[in-house]
Amino acid sequence: MPEDGHAGLFLEMLSAERGAAANTLEAYSRDLSDFLAWLGRRKRKAVNARAEDLSDYLESLASSGLAASSRARKLSALRQFFRFLFAEDYRKDDPSASIEGPKRGRPLPKVLGIDEVDALLAAAAQAAANGDAGQRLRGLRLHCLIELLYATGLRVSELVSLPSTVAHSDDRVITVKGKGGRERIVPLSRAAREALAAYTAELARIAPALARSPWLFPSAAGQGHLTRQRFAQELKSAAAQADIDPARLSPHVLRHAFASHLLERGAELRAVQQLLGHADISTTQIYTHVLEERLRQLVLTHHPLAKVPGSPSRRPGRG
Repeated sequence: MPEDGHAGLFLEMLSAERGAAANTLEAYSRDLSDFLAWLGRRKRKAVNARAEDLSDYLESLASSGLAASSRARKLSALRQFFRFLFAEDYRKDDPSASIEGPKRGRPLPKVLGIDEVDALLAAAAQAAANGDAGQRLRGLRLHCLIELLYATGLRVSELVSLPSTVAHSDDRVITVKGKGGRERIVPLSRAAREALAAYTAELARIAPALARSPWLFPSAAGQGHLTRQRFAQELKSAAAQADIDPARLSPHVLRHAFASHLLERGAELRAVQQLLGHADISTTQIYTHVLEERLRQLVLTHHPLAKVPGSPSRRPGRG
């Protein structure tokens, strides 16, 4: 929690009025603490900060090499904070109103090909087939996690915190509580249902105490369930076994693959938006750009009239 009392009130408002998730609150708290500490070295507080202070702060971040996307995120947090101070009459102005955000290009999401997803699933299945009982359970859990993630496009925080009731309800769909407390229903593929059944059966067989946990993926971690970090580590290990560069893979990349592969096969953008739990369809539209880029590369690589720099023309002769 930032030392500035106004920042504490702002975070309380985000939690109580907007239903901000714990991860969101943690990110805002971290960004505000960094800015307020920098501001304190200027002998200033949030209530008397000037626009120049915000500009200088952003410049210092740029000089330190912080990426434009990270600077934009910090500025977004500061804007919301100062709007709150203005709305609640803690300030008579909003110093962030005149600040321009860093110019940045929006990078396309990383995605995997379908063959790479198949290889990843095969590596997880192989891990489940080898080793002792504990290794088998971890392998089945990883296989289940990957199948569920690729079948549903869940956010990793939604996935690891699924309740155990998922395994006992209608196995064709699951209800997910996402950002802002919004609920959505996502269907499960047959492969995902089979992986879920295999994992929960093995969990009940060799770890009945854990099987009584309220979480689908119980763990000794403080939250009581598997952590995002642990899942990411296991996913990268499976990537290495599947001859996929671990640097290319994260749980979020599988979420991207889910959306991109649906659109490639003709799914409507609005349907993909609902499945992903995006509040704004503009967030989902980034996947159409991924599809456009892949089609462009397909043409450049395979079209007989395309030219490859540094190589002879591939134009067919006239005979």
